[in-house]
Amino acid sequence: MLHNAGRLSDEVAVVTGSTSGLGAAIARRFVEEGASVLVTGRNVERGEALLAELAAAPGRAAFVAADLAEEEACTRLVDGAVERFGALTVLVNNAVASDALASDGSLAELSTEAWEAVLRVGLSAPMWLCRAAIPHMQRAGRGSIVNISSRAAERATPAHTAYVACKGGLNALTRAIATDYAGDGIRCNTLAPGYIVNERRERLSPERRAHFERMHLTRLASAQDVAAAALYLASRESEVVTGILLPVDGGSSTAARASSFG
Repeated sequence: MLHNAGRLSDEVAVVTGSTSGLGAAIARRFVEEGASVLVTGRNVERGEALLAELAAAPGRAAFVAADLAEEEACTRLVDGAVERFGALTVLVNNAVASDALASDGSLAELSTEAWEAVLRVGLSAPMWLCRAAIPHMQRAGRGSIVNISSRAAERATPAHTAYVACKGGLNALTRAIATDYAGDGIRCNTLAPGYIVNERRERLSPERRAHFERMHLTRLASAQDVAAAALYLASRESEVVTGILLPVDGGSSTAARASSFG
């Protein structure tokens, strides 16, 4: 179902890690709202499937396969979006090193290789992408960078040292960019999703699901909730909003544990 199209009709966006999950939901919403979107990820089959799905949407979409662990790939991705669509005004840093996360752990057991792999995609790549994107945004006279973080940056998840540090660094990167480039009309904000319902989590036992539900003041969040928040931050409706961290977590970061759900 399409929403009121047009909120991003003049925008050109790169959304990383957008062949599935949160990234795909964000890319889908942006194209529905009229944006030109460069979808990117490592899985070509999923990327092409998403393009086929978006073919009838008001905006435009293209897919480029990229490994964001490589600095040159990040630069090529940004330059490719400009070459294809003529400008770049929105960047969503969503990609994570999913393979490397399997080797994450408590610090004493964490290898240097696993640490560097997580930070390379989750923190260095956003830096490389922002560095390449900012000059294009300066030429456009505006820009919005949306970094997808996690509430784990503020409330650490056990045995996820690299991931927690990575997301904390991403939050700090947001503040630095917002401070340095506000005068150029470039905004930078962070979204911090909490527990997000997806196909795998829908298969949780009723007891396990109830545990997560009780952490929320409202309801469990979906990928569409995160996409709606990203849409707001990407659009000119949020022109005076920069440097913030916006939780999308049903209030679970507000209360240690809700007494009820409903």
